[in-house]
Amino acid sequence: MNPQAKLMFALSLLLGTTITITSNHWIMAWAGLEINTLSILPLIAKSHHPRAIEAATKYFMTQATASALVLFSSMTNAWHTGQWDITQMTHTTSCLILTSAIAMKLGMVPFHFWCPEVLQGSPIITGLILSTIMKLPPIALLYMTSHSLNPTLLTLMAIMSAALGGWMGLNQTQIRKILAFSSISHLGWMAIIIPFSPKLTMLNFYLYVLMTSAIFLTMNTVKVLKLSTLMTSWTKAPALNTMLLLTLLSLAGLPPLTGFLPKWLIIQELTKQNMAPTAIIISLLSLLGLFFYLRLAYCATITLPPHTTNHMKQWHTYKPTSTLIAISIVMSIMLLPISPMIPTIL
Repeated sequence: MNPQAKLMFALSLLLGTTITITSNHWIMAWAGLEINTLSILPLIAKSHHPRAIEAATKYFMTQATASALVLFSSMTNAWHTGQWDITQMTHTTSCLILTSAIAMKLGMVPFHFWCPEVLQGSPIITGLILSTIMKLPPIALLYMTSHSLNPTLLTLMAIMSAALGGWMGLNQTQIRKILAFSSISHLGWMAIIIPFSPKLTMLNFYLYVLMTSAIFLTMNTVKVLKLSTLMTSWTKAPALNTMLLLTLLSLAGLPPLTGFLPKWLIIQELTKQNMAPTAIIISLLSLLGLFFYLRLAYCATITLPPHTTNHMKQWHTYKPTSTLIAISIVMSIMLLPISPMIPTIL
């Protein structure tokens, strides 16, 4: 792709995200979402491979439907209350439609069907954008309307997302699909706590973005797309693969790594809200995700493959790791000691 075109699409992405997260009028928020969708489509389809074109088409259709539902819910609310302000979402039906629309934007169950296919058809860096920056505007809208949303519906969708994200990821061999199901599972943790502590949802989202970025950038560096090639990539960058192991375990939420922090705080908050059974269910469901993270970590570093593979071992390259990957990996595994500061932030 032409560098000028790539720059234009990247700037449009930033513009759309900024418009949505800074607006307080529904039409402006909707316009930002539309700019975002139209900016990412050429980045998904740039390889002109049939799978990439299919991914771009699926993404466009689901996001257009979700944007139409956002517009419909805000118009219904304005019709009944006379308010276009995002924080004044008080009409019950509008809130239910909005929850469905944002779930479709994010890829939560039962609107998750597009997420694994689109990520699988996209290049790694576009997959990183889809998993991180593209989720910020819908999460920001959830944050601004959190006081109006139905907690029962969000809890139900969150538990289904955590269950399906873990369950469907078990049998995958494509790393981008595994990360897509990981994303669905993490959205469950974010959605379950947003009616009670929206700031905790944002903390969870920021840490998820940090850990996912570290994994995607590492995969991009060692040029790995599936488990069979991950098994032979340890010869290419041994130190980076060791750090990948720790980052994957952090994303799984194991102590004493960074990923344990949001899960710990969310379980604590749910218990305070007399939702201990819900906390137990979602904690047990996260064990499903732990299995495929361990599988990825096992393939990445711990051992040689027990069977012969069709892939040659790659040359050890002395290309220095970028500073961005180094910083994101260190933060992905070493931020748990900041947990005493969190109550002062929240």
